[in-house]
Amino acid sequence: MASKTGSTRPRRTRAVSHPVLSARALNRATLDRQLLLRRSDVLSPLDAVAHLLGLQAQNVKPPYFALWSRLAGFRPEALSELMEARDVVRIVTLRSTIHLHTADDALTLRPLVQAARDRELNSFRAGLAGVDRDRLGATVRTMVEERPYTMKELREVLLKEWPDADPFALSVAARCVLPLVQVTPRGLWGHSGQVALTTVEHWLGRSPAPVPQPDETVLRYLGAFGPASVKDMQAWSGLTRLAASFERLRPALAVFQDENGVELFDLPDAARPPEDVPAPPRFLPEFDNLLLSHADRARVVPAEYRGRSWNGNQAHRTLLLDGFLAGIWRIEEAKGGAAVLTVQPFGALGKARRAEVAEEGARLLADMTSTTSCDVRFGEFAGH
Repeated sequence: MASKTGSTRPRRTRAVSHPVLSARALNRATLDRQLLLRRSDVLSPLDAVAHLLGLQAQNVKPPYFALWSRLAGFRPEALSELMEARDVVRIVTLRSTIHLHTADDALTLRPLVQAARDRELNSFRAGLAGVDRDRLGATVRTMVEERPYTMKELREVLLKEWPDADPFALSVAARCVLPLVQVTPRGLWGHSGQVALTTVEHWLGRSPAPVPQPDETVLRYLGAFGPASVKDMQAWSGLTRLAASFERLRPALAVFQDENGVELFDLPDAARPPEDVPAPPRFLPEFDNLLLSHADRARVVPAEYRGRSWNGNQAHRTLLLDGFLAGIWRIEEAKGGAAVLTVQPFGALGKARRAEVAEEGARLLADMTSTTSCDVRFGEFAGH
């Protein structure tokens, strides 16, 4: 309606309202995508690694425990065989940490997150004064494609070239500038081996892809971790400025919001189970991506338990009860052939829940240890 002066009053714009998903609804949806509501009896280990966009592999055993909790009938040897066949590799990608990826993903995800590796390298400028990155990359490539080098060997050679540089900064620079993979036997189940590195293209016999648009990875991320916000995917990947990709994809996505009003995106046909779907106990390894791949971790980590899965720089193996973080665990194997699983819940367990955890723990010991006797024990969480 025009005013007497002929001006037009501005119209109020109504905020778009999307369906609200509670923390529990997000929990069940994410567990379903993560193969943690029920173990998959369809996906192979290779398919599962691809579906999950990689597994945290900062330590040797986490990928094996991660797949045991997600795949029916999983054998650790099956993943080792994929590693020996070079169908999967260990490489620094997401959040500057080592992940186990399929060969295809190693060749595409590493170029996608290279910008984050470049930013990481910039934080070591003081220790790399006078170091030419292109020359460093060429030097390292020549070395590791002749034979795999340990990080100690790399530092020794690079310090001869740049004696005034910081040794640790040089080692960080090597893995930031080049996509270096850890070669076997490192990472194999039941084997030992120090870290030795070569380039991903040399190890796989093919070149990395050009830097891709993130849109396809956004869709895959939602398939494995959704519903999720832009900041969630940025926390998972270590990348920034992903809002443009979500906006391009918005017409093809379902849009929700969490209880705090944060906009969440999802694949339209993805499963979003009811909140009351049962979630069985699950034993997860340290650094499992379920706990690390969202900016807001309330969908898995209750507020009162924040920080309990960590002690300084040490991450604990974690227990899920009713889909949420509820304790930590460890396995001790004695030389005599006995294995003890100690579970430390954060709160009191009822008789039925305790029995469920003990039953799942007994299966874990039977499948993932080579011991002759197994024992599941419960202890109190001492805190830190």
